[in-house]
Amino acid sequence: MSQHRGLLLAIASVCLVSIAQLSMRWGMAGLPSLAEAFAFSSLLRQHTGALVGLFVGIACYGLSMLCWIVALSVLPLGRAYALLSLSYPLVYLAAVMVFGESITLLKSVGIALVMLGVFTIHSRRPDASRPLAQEEL
Repeated sequence: MSQHRGLLLAIASVCLVSIAQLSMRWGMAGLPSLAEAFAFSSLLRQHTGALVGLFVGIACYGLSMLCWIVALSVLPLGRAYALLSLSYPLVYLAAVMVFGESITLLKSVGIALVMLGVFTIHSRRPDASRPLAQEEL
């Protein structure tokens, strides 16, 4: 498998984990407190949509993990792991748009620094002649 395909799988993993976070947030926001949740039959009747969101999130985590495992077979860990940081800006922006969470200067600067870090790590192409385990950042 090529490193290009590994990179695409790593990005797919990031997107799936971001969807998982948002789905689980949406699902948990619609569920009652833990004490109320023990009345399982009423939980299913009254909160079906929230439970679907929760289970979609869990399924996306599973798919994300599969993409991640395959991506790690071809990408150096230092480069692949940096891509996971892309979920921070994706979730932040989606939370603002979907859940109306606040945008602050401090959060925005933090997200910009994360993006700068990912760009810095991936700005240099890896040396294809070196073994995967010995590749430097």
